[in-house]
Amino acid sequence: MPSLVARCTVSATLAAALLAVTSLSAQSRPAAGPPAATPIVTKQFGDLGAGPYKSLVIRNAMVIPGHGGPPAGPYDIKVEGNLITEMVPFDPVTAERAGARPRMTGDRIIDAGGKFVMPGMIDLHTHIRTLPMEIEYVYYLKLAMGVTTMVNAADRGYADGMREARRSAANEMIAPRMYPLVSYGAGTSFTRLQLDDPAMAPQVVKAMAANGVRVISMDPLGWSLELVGAIAKAAKANGMITSFHLQPANTAVTQAVKAACAGVTMIEHHYGYAESSLDGSTQDFPRNYEYGNENDRFREAGRVWTYANRERLLGAVVDSLVRCGVTMLPTRVVYEANRDLIRATSLPWTDRYTHQALWNWNMPNPAFHGAYHYDWTSDDEYNWTAAYRLWGDLIFEFNRRGGTVAFGTDDNYIWATPGFSTVRELQLGRETGMKTLEVLKSATYTSARTLGEPKLGLVRPGYTADLLIVDGNPAANLKYLYAFGDLALDRSGAMIRTKGIVHTIKDGIVLENANLMREVEKMVQASRKLAPAADPVRDLFRPSGK
Repeated sequence: MPSLVARCTVSATLAAALLAVTSLSAQSRPAAGPPAATPIVTKQFGDLGAGPYKSLVIRNAMVIPGHGGPPAGPYDIKVEGNLITEMVPFDPVTAERAGARPRMTGDRIIDAGGKFVMPGMIDLHTHIRTLPMEIEYVYYLKLAMGVTTMVNAADRGYADGMREARRSAANEMIAPRMYPLVSYGAGTSFTRLQLDDPAMAPQVVKAMAANGVRVISMDPLGWSLELVGAIAKAAKANGMITSFHLQPANTAVTQAVKAACAGVTMIEHHYGYAESSLDGSTQDFPRNYEYGNENDRFREAGRVWTYANRERLLGAVVDSLVRCGVTMLPTRVVYEANRDLIRATSLPWTDRYTHQALWNWNMPNPAFHGAYHYDWTSDDEYNWTAAYRLWGDLIFEFNRRGGTVAFGTDDNYIWATPGFSTVRELQLGRETGMKTLEVLKSATYTSARTLGEPKLGLVRPGYTADLLIVDGNPAANLKYLYAFGDLALDRSGAMIRTKGIVHTIKDGIVLENANLMREVEKMVQASRKLAPAADPVRDLFRPSGK
């Protein structure tokens, strides 16, 4: 984790470079007297949302704080601008001790009776993809299912990613807060040879920090452990974090334990862990393996778990990862299709909410990243099912022994539809054996700390007003976070469907999530004109002659 001084330093840089009003901005300004109060201007975003307000009051809410503690309340919560300023408890014991007292009032009052408030979630690895998929499609789905902050790969280019981050920070649009995931050296003028030189890492990272970058992607750099360590050290010195997808092409040099002990902040996905436990130094690659062939690559990424040394993996490897202080970022949802492709291609929300462009990119096609499910056999699905079991055991043991597990989805790839994948990722975290409150903590408090944002991730006075108002208790049932909620019995015994997250509040702006989903549905229906004449997935289930 970056030190507090380092966090404040990078926040000052971001405030200047991104024009961001973040949760750290008040702390990170130069000490030249108290900053002038910024007038709070309430914006109206059509019928999709409004805010921030001079005073917003959420009444009668049960609160899941975000740090792993249980729900408590009810509370009245006051938000002024983008800041939680007051929380007044009305539980029976507190109410009896305090006696009668007036309720808080404000410019807007939301009655959250029977509902639960928790922090907005932080997705530390996701994707935007490109046209013809509208960028709002991702933003609206993410927000409607609880993500208020995201580390997004700059799929549309570095300049576009930084520009969108600035617009979101200024609340010029409806979108989560963004910290683009930027490849090492992007946005600078250093040559390839300079970027490959570990001695140049402090200069490169300092230049990236000056451009407002918070998160450095290390994906192709495992060929040089010395370079990895130099970048990680320089990033920490500049209050930045590093995120590493350990490519199988380089795990013979840098697997998970070596990356962790070189100082990397986060290890993404599942790569490098099984490889750390092998009796030899490399995977047992088939003779015809070719890394650029994704069908080969993903098949073997599952199979390697079947010959991992289980005792070593869950013993010495876990202990080393914990000792070296790395954060796990599993993103299990994006690989779930590998263990059951038919399930992944027949999910009930697909017709209404999966954009046709995304569907087209997912269909088996060697030309597209993540579209490798051709000749995908039952043996492949077995290997990936076995991989999930052992990978889940690894996550559980790492968490149990004090390791840090954060939250990310890597969605918009491999049949993972944004938003829906947020909730599914939580469920897959629970599948490992982590407690539900631990899973929610990973997506809120833990991810905020990993990102270096100490004023996100908690429902507490003094914290940024990134909040979710949920119809139902997500600590009891994570499926209540889906836009369509879940089936339950009301007090009369009647069957009802809950309403999901009724309002997402980002930076004090109250969003109408049902209307966000309405707009997503419009985009999806309009996208059907992109459907191919032949669809090898859908055609299987269409009536003959249709």
